[in-house]
Amino acid sequence: MTGPHPATAATRLAVRRVLQECSPGDLVLAAVSGGADSLALAAAVAFEAPALAVRAGAVVVDHGLQPGSAAVAQRAAGACRELGLDPVEVVAVAVDPAGAGPEAAARSARYAALDRAAGRLGAARVLLGHTLDDQAEQVLLGLTRGAGGRSLAGMPRVRGLYVRPLLGVTREQTRASCRAEALEWWDDPMNEDPAYTRVRARRALVDLERDLGPGVAAALARTADHLREDADLLDRLADEAAAALGPGPWEAVALLDSPRPVRTRVWRRLAVAAGAPGGQLATRHTDACDALLTRWHGQGPVSLPGGLRATRSGGRVSIAAPPPVE
Repeated sequence: MTGPHPATAATRLAVRRVLQECSPGDLVLAAVSGGADSLALAAAVAFEAPALAVRAGAVVVDHGLQPGSAAVAQRAAGACRELGLDPVEVVAVAVDPAGAGPEAAARSARYAALDRAAGRLGAARVLLGHTLDDQAEQVLLGLTRGAGGRSLAGMPRVRGLYVRPLLGVTREQTRASCRAEALEWWDDPMNEDPAYTRVRARRALVDLERDLGPGVAAALARTADHLREDADLLDRLADEAAAALGPGPWEAVALLDSPRPVRTRVWRRLAVAAGAPGGQLATRHTDACDALLTRWHGQGPVSLPGGLRATRSGGRVSIAAPPPVE
């Protein structure tokens, strides 16, 4: 008896491993865009869930960023229903690209919609269709930004409700699986627009595979796995060090007890706890804070996002909003 196409078998196995972590009766939702990655994910979920007594549904987010997006969302929802997923919801969101830019704004709107849907439906997991290629592109973007280890660690397999089963499956495998299962996917034209940083990273990765030989994407994804283990350990150590410091002001010598890779993470935690927006804190901010310890020569306060200042006085450092001007 002929089994499934190898690409379909790979997606199903990846999804099965996630669903085996669920309890019978749990509801899992596939986040579906209509592209090959998410449709292959949805098909694998629909196939694997019944054998494990897991309920399986889907949420399709319509970002409304281009003409015909509502029709695309409805077609994706129809495909999910034909696969046997239930419930299947289409959620329209408003994306405000001002400030953060269209990519970040769309991502924020999408996750907010998925959060609401998961809460409303009582989902135990939301599965995302990011692939090995997406992971490699994420690492490549981190390298170009000169980001730290956490950024180079790429996307985590699990974060709260969200799980990415396909991080070991390639984009071509999801397309091959859709072809084998006679699933028609939608190619988002924004994925070909070089105005978007991720599209340029995708093209650069294709060039690297051509010039350096196949396997670059897989190597970058493996690098992310290794770095994530290191970053997780450093984060745990930073959590412990920040908790041990207690409320500020803090003795400079107490902060200096931690190695620099831990200390910079501690600075980030102290700043966020004081009210700094985490998404706006950059390496330059934590480096400037650390200079209050390692290169102290009586310099003035360090400006931080959220209208905060890090200051040193009398051997102690603090992070707070400046006093109001009278």
